[in-house]
Amino acid sequence: MNILVIDAQGGGVGRQLVAAIKRTFPGDVVTAVGTNSLAASAMLKAGADRVATGENAVVVNCRRADVIMAPIGAVIADAMLGEITPVMALAAGQSPAKRILLPIAHCDNMVVGVKELGMGQLVQEAVERLRVVRENLCGK
Repeated sequence: MNILVIDAQGGGVGRQLVAAIKRTFPGDVVTAVGTNSLAASAMLKAGADRVATGENAVVVNCRRADVIMAPIGAVIADAMLGEITPVMALAAGQSPAKRILLPIAHCDNMVVGVKELGMGQLVQEAVERLRVVRENLCGK
């Protein structure tokens, strides 16, 4: 399974996601794309199998992914302090991949009706959701 993790700014969310995915599903390929080199570097250090940076990397890897995991801002143009371009948001939103989005209330985007959880809890829930998606896609 090819899992794409997208993150911006300092890459802290992506770093935690990559580490949790690799710990739980060590055989899966985790591709990490940062909107900047700091985010990409953080995800590489966390154990991502492949790492890239920038808009075109987001576009290309959204086409190749089975699952996309990211903060919700990854599908909102101009989110994450403007690091998510309209092209990136469109690529993530139109990808045929399953999307597991973390409801992080940053940069004026809030999701109503969702409990506010700590980052560790959000990552844990995201990995559990990935387990369900994997079972549905792969039968594993």
